[in-house]
Amino acid sequence: MTFANSAGAGEPVPPDPSAPEPARRSWAPLPAVCTGYFMVILDVTIINVAVPVVGRELSASLTGIQWITDAYTLVFAGFLMTGGALGDRLGSRRVFCSGVVVFTVSSAACAFAPSALFLVGARLVEGLGAALIVPGSLALLQQAYPAPGTRSRAFGLWGSMAGIAASAGPLLGGLLVTTVGWRWVFLINLPVGAACLALTVRHVARSPRHADRSLDWPAQCAVVAAVALLTAALNEAGRRGWSDPAVLAGVGLAASAAAAFAVRERLARAPVLPLSVLRSRAMSGGAVIGLLFNFGFYGMVFTASLDFQRRRGFSALDTGLALFPAVAMTMFASVLSGRLTRRTGDRPLVACGMLLAALGLAGWAAAGADAAYPLLVVPMMAAGFGTSFALTGSTATVMAAAPAGYAGAASALFNTTRQIGSGTGVALGGSLLAMTTAGAAGLRTSMAVGALAYLTAAGLAWACVPTKRMVA
Repeated sequence: MTFANSAGAGEPVPPDPSAPEPARRSWAPLPAVCTGYFMVILDVTIINVAVPVVGRELSASLTGIQWITDAYTLVFAGFLMTGGALGDRLGSRRVFCSGVVVFTVSSAACAFAPSALFLVGARLVEGLGAALIVPGSLALLQQAYPAPGTRSRAFGLWGSMAGIAASAGPLLGGLLVTTVGWRWVFLINLPVGAACLALTVRHVARSPRHADRSLDWPAQCAVVAAVALLTAALNEAGRRGWSDPAVLAGVGLAASAAAAFAVRERLARAPVLPLSVLRSRAMSGGAVIGLLFNFGFYGMVFTASLDFQRRRGFSALDTGLALFPAVAMTMFASVLSGRLTRRTGDRPLVACGMLLAALGLAGWAAAGADAAYPLLVVPMMAAGFGTSFALTGSTATVMAAAPAGYAGAASALFNTTRQIGSGTGVALGGSLLAMTTAGAAGLRTSMAVGALAYLTAAGLAWACVPTKRMVA
């Protein structure tokens, strides 16, 4: 896609939303952007079936296993706002490509990790690369597809990449762990990263820069502190107990950091997002919905993976196959909702998706302590479909509420809350499993909490997601 250059040397002018998009090459940027997002989400899901094996080979405790998962999520969530701000300031394509390079190199470091501590450190760097990739992916789609109808379809396909990665992750992870070893779980990112970089350079137009926009480092630090402290407190709760002073102090400090962020945003000359946007029901409500559905879905996948392997005796490959019904439903739910939203609007789709997911996890919790696996298939399918069905509408809601020039920051806010949800879901699920003498009781409690989160998201969707229908 070619734009007239009047914004400065070498910088394209953003497309006019009222202008028709050229048919030729209109979908060319999509594979590049979605490949990067696919790689990030694949890394989230592929590790779930591998961490028990990694823990055994590297002599990691349950808390250490959680940190192999949450070290990535912690940095990913904490630095998404920074990644979005850098994209708006320096150009989304430049920051996106930098993230792909960081992610690919750190994946190689994970693959050759000699110890659990080294692996956790490499996962921290990998999370930084992901934090640069994801905000840029949505901002680049917003740039490439300004027409609302086309953008809705693009967001649906973007969301379907999460579904494909989520469905492929457990199966691919189980197959790799069973055949060639867990290190290939990370080595597979190398060819994917190289392909993503090549496609982006070839097919994605350079993004406009806003060099006059300063980075609000105090706000960025407050976000990182809040996410890190909350995740650490939840991880340690399973080992120390919820009433332990260190756990309570971590939760309190996380709340203080979040309050400091809110105060800083009120006082800053150049806030991460304008306060008027943060007060928007569509923006804030959509962000909280993202937090809740990631909390429910990734908490389910993590706790189920541990339960299947530790209590039921499944192999890594068997676990991937067992989880497939849940994650396979996400492959087409986002595409379906992307098509339906032009007729119904986003609100009914997001609300119905969350209600369906809530019924799924509630059914799992009610199935009994030793329910046969076939009884869990339908609840898993409902949770997977409902989560992905709501993703397109919530994404479109948040991005539509972003003012001009703040697409990266809006994308970062949405994905920050989603990753906080993922991290807390994994941490709380692991803590519940560790705190109960019977693993099944902890699993059922985790599913019940996830169902409550989905139900809350459904109510928020009805109150916050706009009813206006999108026009193709």
